[in-house]
Amino acid sequence: MKDDIRVYILDSFAVLAYLQKEAGADEVKAILRQSLSESCQVYLPVINLGEVIYITEREQSLQKAQEALAALEQLPIKVLPVSRGTVLEAAHIKAQYPVAYADAFTIAAAQSTGGIILTCDPEFESVEHLVGVRWLGEKL
Repeated sequence: MKDDIRVYILDSFAVLAYLQKEAGADEVKAILRQSLSESCQVYLPVINLGEVIYITEREQSLQKAQEALAALEQLPIKVLPVSRGTVLEAAHIKAQYPVAYADAFTIAAAQSTGGIILTCDPEFESVEHLVGVRWLGEKL
């Protein structure tokens, strides 16, 4: 990875905002466009992918969740696998900070890549001293 390429880590709020055309969707879309020109890279931890899919199925339907997955697979987003080391790092983050377990994977991904988290989830306020956070739209 080149030093001059910015890295963004999507959390489930950012992905759901994009898919559902909510506040922050235009910012996510702009960053995805930038990644097509290779001026940045966009990552989504696989745990957060699962979170997006279960939320979509629970709130909408299985068909909508399948459509969301198909749409995500067409985007210039690199899904980050989860290693044992990542699980242990996320567990440590979860033990130390008041964040959801899935969010701990987002934080771990940002730490390991030097990436900036894209979110509107106020839980990330507690870790702004650890990682960069770019706030999308309005915080919930």
